[in-house]
Amino acid sequence: MKWATLILQAIAALGVAYGAAATEQIGDATKGEKVFSKCKSCHQVGAGAEDRIGPHLNGIYGRRAAAHEGFNYSASMERAGADGLIWTVETLDAYIENPRALVSKTRMSFRGITDPEDRANVLA
Repeated sequence: MKWATLILQAIAALGVAYGAAATEQIGDATKGEKVFSKCKSCHQVGAGAEDRIGPHLNGIYGRRAAAHEGFNYSASMERAGADGLIWTVETLDAYIENPRALVSKTRMSFRGITDPEDRANVLA
């Protein structure tokens, strides 16, 4: 069990490193702040971010779905995480485009962001 935990931590660390580099290339973070206003009622990000209706999004890149401790995820999100869903630029892009297409029966009531440029900017 200890080895499995260490392996997952190493994978997450690699994902965070990759995620930080990838976000510099995928969109305009300044424009993404405006797009993120659609998400603010449920999620926070940045220094001092806390869980709200949805979990805070700090450190999401490279993290397994439903792995943020202390947050009460839907059964569907927990199942997706148990099945190996890792939050990467690609998986987050798909989720933000249409949350229910990636994780059916998610409690997230957000309809999605259809514009690819807006998604790239918010992911940056």
